[in-house]
Amino acid sequence: MTILQEDVQMRPLGDAALVIQLGNGIDEEIHKKVKYMMNLFEKHPFEGYIETVPAYNSLTVYYNPVEVYFSNRNTKKEIPYAVVQRIVQELLSKSYSTQSIKERVVKIPVVYGDDMGPDLEYVAAYHGLTPSEVIQIHSSADYLVYMIGFAPGFPFMGGMDNRIATPRKDTPRLKIPTGSVGIAGAQTGIYPLETPGGWQIIGRTPLRLFLPEQSPPSLLQPGDRIRFTPISVEEYQNIWEVRSTWE
Repeated sequence: MTILQEDVQMRPLGDAALVIQLGNGIDEEIHKKVKYMMNLFEKHPFEGYIETVPAYNSLTVYYNPVEVYFSNRNTKKEIPYAVVQRIVQELLSKSYSTQSIKERVVKIPVVYGDDMGPDLEYVAAYHGLTPSEVIQIHSSADYLVYMIGFAPGFPFMGGMDNRIATPRKDTPRLKIPTGSVGIAGAQTGIYPLETPGGWQIIGRTPLRLFLPEQSPPSLLQPGDRIRFTPISVEEYQNIWEVRSTWE
């Protein structure tokens, strides 16, 4: 089977990028195709290739149009987008297999409730649950990181139980503390930096998600499986103190 047998669409994004639309909605099978295409570009970069950026159901390919125009593949002197489109079509025609897609499991320690999770009580009341039940449900699932965005290192994750899916706040907060774990609809995510935000904050992790001194600078990557582990405030402080010695 090839991905071309599916409904794949391509479109330009400015003059230096191409978007490959591999489906619609938030779906794990579509994500596997996104991840598969990412791997293909890493293994078969073309002249002028810069990087790929995944989203829920698409992959954006960034390139240097000048290098693409003068590349060996462009003997007909086509516009750069046409050259990259042809390269993408060649990759799409390859036999599709998910066997090469590797998943990494990352455990994220979280203090739930109180000052660390000021919206836990609201989420529980919204669903007629106790805070302990919300914690149990949230920490018993495996979450798939579909993409990184909004802020450096911010993971958008799917796989949350609908029993705790809760709408965003009507009025966002001006400051969400670094490490805050939140819920927005059927998604859960972690704020890597202090930013404004409207997600329902139910906990906080002491781990650093944005690591600008490293490459890649994000602790989490698309395709990772995340497991949240409840910890005490004391454990949070111990991890924070150890982390502080590294910085």
